[in-house]
Amino acid sequence: MADRLTMQDPRKQYPHPPFPTQPQPAPGIVGKMVPRPDHGEKSYVGAGRLKGRRALITGGDSGIGRATAIAYAREGADVAIGYLPEEEEDAREVLALIEAEGRKAIGLPGDVKEEAWCQTMVDRAVERLGGLDILVVNAARQQFRESVAELTSKDFDATFKTNVYALHWICQAAIPHLQPGAAVITTASIQAYEPSPILLDYATTKAAIVAYTKALSKQLIDKGVRANVVAPGPFWTVLQPSGGQPDKKVREFGKDSDFGRPGQPVEIAPVYVLLASQEASFINGEVYGVTGGKGIA
Repeated sequence: MADRLTMQDPRKQYPHPPFPTQPQPAPGIVGKMVPRPDHGEKSYVGAGRLKGRRALITGGDSGIGRATAIAYAREGADVAIGYLPEEEEDAREVLALIEAEGRKAIGLPGDVKEEAWCQTMVDRAVERLGGLDILVVNAARQQFRESVAELTSKDFDATFKTNVYALHWICQAAIPHLQPGAAVITTASIQAYEPSPILLDYATTKAAIVAYTKALSKQLIDKGVRANVVAPGPFWTVLQPSGGQPDKKVREFGKDSDFGRPGQPVEIAPVYVLLASQEASFINGEVYGVTGGKGIA
């Protein structure tokens, strides 16, 4: 486990490819990944930046959502996480880590492709947390297809409902509960700017997330609520081996970053902390790229 508090060469701080072949059926289980991602389970150190806040994070069982949930709890927030019922094993680990910090941990299993569940999820989070101060819409579907001919209407529909429709439904449900000082954070991708040919539907949804959040930020600031986007590059998450990339790309995942490796989820969590905190009081409608040196344009 990397020591995040000691100055060191970031190129060597975490594992490099090649990685073992490790296909999984979607949505995938974190514990089956080799090497296991660092979500901050042992490495993230909080400093009270979100003390007393109440957060809902979708896709909070694994990957960037899991790292954000752990970081928020260690920064003093109570946290509700949304996840698919098939991800219960991973979700229980996250909820235990939140509770270990003395914070309230709420598990909300359900499918965000269903509009009714998005409303119910928000309602239950608000009820059990006693309100809502931070909304992180992060759950995503990514399934590669080698050509446009293989991208079915069913695929397209599932990706857009998970990545875009759910964003809209969740924001609609949550915004009436957000008070001045609250924050909305969405997860886009470098794919919005540099789309891969095998991720046609996924990349398109990520571009939509950028536009939606920027437009929403102009509405929300009128009530003192900020909305911003995080755009990750290659991060070592369970999304990749569970159909997000072909096996050959998983083996070499992150090799082309400036660091010669993929990012670990804990390395992006501090950006979600910043954007949720009062330290970001003059940040609105921005896209924060964390791409391993590739940038966004």
